[in-house]
Amino acid sequence: MSLSKREIRLWHFYYGWIIVGVAMVSMAFWFGIRATFSVFYVALLEEFSWSRGDTAGVQSMALITYTIMAPIVGGLIDRFGPRRIIVPGILLLASGLILCSSIKTLGQFYLLYGVLMATGVTSIAIVSYTVILAHWFERKRGLANGIAVSGIGLGTFIFVPLSQYCISVWGWRDTFVILGGLVLIILLSVNTLLLRHKPQELGLYPDGIKEGEQPKDGQPEAMDLAWSETDWTFKSALRTGRFWYLMIFCFLAVIVIYTILVHHVRFLVDQGIDKTTAALIFSLAGIISVAFRIFWGWLSDLIGREKTYTLGAMSIFLGVCSLILLAIFGDRQLVYPFIIFFGAGWGVTAPMFMSIAADLFQGRGFGLIYGILEGVIGIGGALGAWMPGFIFDKTQSYQWAFGLAAFMTIASCLFVWLAAPRKVHDTSRKTKIMDRD
Repeated sequence: MSLSKREIRLWHFYYGWIIVGVAMVSMAFWFGIRATFSVFYVALLEEFSWSRGDTAGVQSMALITYTIMAPIVGGLIDRFGPRRIIVPGILLLASGLILCSSIKTLGQFYLLYGVLMATGVTSIAIVSYTVILAHWFERKRGLANGIAVSGIGLGTFIFVPLSQYCISVWGWRDTFVILGGLVLIILLSVNTLLLRHKPQELGLYPDGIKEGEQPKDGQPEAMDLAWSETDWTFKSALRTGRFWYLMIFCFLAVIVIYTILVHHVRFLVDQGIDKTTAALIFSLAGIISVAFRIFWGWLSDLIGREKTYTLGAMSIFLGVCSLILLAIFGDRQLVYPFIIFFGAGWGVTAPMFMSIAADLFQGRGFGLIYGILEGVIGIGGALGAWMPGFIFDKTQSYQWAFGLAAFMTIASCLFVWLAAPRKVHDTSRKTKIMDRD
């Protein structure tokens, strides 16, 4: 039974933080399940005579599916509300995972994981909760988004070692079934009972501000009122330079992230580190990113999105360089700076994607706009998953792929400054165009 409007309003804290919690749990499942591909990848390569590039292509296929579905999901949530889209998607996700336990050919893996499972997982991805949270928070948007996407690191910390353990004990087929069962037991219940679309449905206002109350926060340093007053649609956003700068910034950043996420476990195993330890390294980077997602989100509300992302990108750069130096010198002590720097830097990406997009393009078309952005991110992720495997198959080394990732990290900083959310971010407004009927 879901909570009534009266019961919710009697609580002494803002229900938007419950929505943040639902988003955090959901994104833990979303990215945690996606991240387990790295350990399934190792197990499947050992059982089947598939090439690394072809097998990694399944993750690329999943990201292509995500690219296609993200705009659809974002638009449908704006039109029909989140539960009518998210709940069926969860059922599809569970079905895809369970059916993956029966795969015998690479083609089946592409279909069941790359298409069916990926279609379902899009419903609990960042696009869904970015659209929802943009209604619930304005002044505290960075912090709320940061807490929500901390689920990404938490999911990696939980699901990667859990999957590796289950694969070691019961095999990869039973592990797919276990993941599907967890989706049905936990994820379905949380979203069915607690999820709401907008604060107005419960008689509330963004950030928990009461009617007639003035926000306590000061005005931003710079603000383009004409821009912030615009009721953005996809067509109008498409004609702006900031839209394209935003797309390129996210595209470059996510190529870097997926280059590391998909291939660093295999790289570490190639360096003589056992599979369980490599999976643990992955999970440690994930748990570090949990705290930093919250930190970067809070910091971006304080000093601005551009400065915050630049600091995080420098951390990613140092983490990638640690892997390059490990490949050159073979010193396993370099794993430690990789865990710290990449984990910290990884945490900056998702909260900045969410917050910058919402800062720039408020409006009734925001769901579709962010869905398109997530589609572009999906293409970047697909390229980041496939490209290093292709480069390795050609060169028998990951060094060129990691070097390219380091360059793209620096390039992404340029485009976030060109997008310039600092010039239009208005955190003091109590009601935005998005919430107009």
